[in-house]
Amino acid sequence: MSSKLTHINADGEPHIVDLSAKKNSRRLAQAEGWVELATATIQLIQSNAIHKGNVLSIAQLAGICGAKKTADIIPLCHPIPIDAVEVRLTLHENRGVHIMAEVRNEWKTGVEMEALMAVSSAALCVYDMIKAVQKNATITGICLLYKEGGKSGVFGKRILENNY
Repeated sequence: MSSKLTHINADGEPHIVDLSAKKNSRRLAQAEGWVELATATIQLIQSNAIHKGNVLSIAQLAGICGAKKTADIIPLCHPIPIDAVEVRLTLHENRGVHIMAEVRNEWKTGVEMEALMAVSSAALCVYDMIKAVQKNATITGICLLYKEGGKSGVFGKRILENNY
């Protein structure tokens, strides 16, 4: 790991990193997170009884949209082309909603933030949809699982293969 802060210039001020000299390479990142829910809330989601609609489908769309809007929310994040975003939400009877996201592109910088934003956006959407029945739901465990591409190479262990 480098100890140099890439988003701070010589004067100690924030700046966006200059990518103009970098070459494109294949990039991939996977992230995950959880929305921990009560059993009663899980059952309402299973039976599609949440009044705002199908929680998992709508949150999946929110995750995709979140990945596409990452640079609008994270100040020094580059707006980048995204070739693919996949978001999967799985309901677990004893815990809640597990969210996995994978983002891919071929570009000068990685897609880690986009994968994390996809998971975060999906988790926030789940919370928004169920808050009327459970205000104490917990968003937890959002983390980068895997990334590949660029000069830093591979981080973590790839969890999902073949586009899920």
